[in-house]
Amino acid sequence: MIDWLDDYQRPTFPDTSRAMHEPNGLLAGGGIVSPLWLDTAYRQGIFPWNDPEEERMWWTPSPRAVITPASFRIPRTVRKDLNSTKAHITANIAFRRVMQACAEPRGFSDSKDVGTWISQDMIDAYESLHRAGRAISVEHWNVNGELTGGFYGLMIGRVIFGESMFSREPNASKRAFATAVPKLFELGIELIDCQMKTEHLARFGLIELDRDDFEKQLTLNTTKPTIRALPVVLKS
Repeated sequence: MIDWLDDYQRPTFPDTSRAMHEPNGLLAGGGIVSPLWLDTAYRQGIFPWNDPEEERMWWTPSPRAVITPASFRIPRTVRKDLNSTKAHITANIAFRRVMQACAEPRGFSDSKDVGTWISQDMIDAYESLHRAGRAISVEHWNVNGELTGGFYGLMIGRVIFGESMFSREPNASKRAFATAVPKLFELGIELIDCQMKTEHLARFGLIELDRDDFEKQLTLNTTKPTIRALPVVLKS
């Protein structure tokens, strides 16, 4: 059994050691997605994930998939593609559009799932964090000026909590990720939380940490001053 959280109380989550093993990381249900709830959750390594028609669910899987400055690498094929593309890559100029695009069915995915876990209340809450300088987006624009890929996430201290990415053309999200991550590390980011291992991100040097190591990294790096924002133009 999991705990059910009271929407009308300040966010208080169960100890993460109580997360279920199957399904991996399910911790609690209920609550809301507001800037306060999200900030409290992410600082503990907890994030919301559920279909819009379902009850709110909060997760903290272990092991945790992360990328660090030491582990990060750009795959040779992605680097070659990035050097030849004429796409423009920017940061923080189309946050809401990126979230909305991440909520759409995947055009370049093997998945048959046409649903989404990114509901309207989540878009509103994360956009509020973005306006406060606490969430970032990276945008990939083709030569015609169309938004064709990107990703978004929260930023607390020296940690980026990656949430979702999308591509409307092959390799668009990979180009955006490969361009932005080195600049984030240059600015002082120490940890990128990818939540769960995927083949897509494994190519970029993803490693897995057990719960204790991951939470130690969170405690160390979320208490540091939040880095300044990325430059608006990352690749022209």
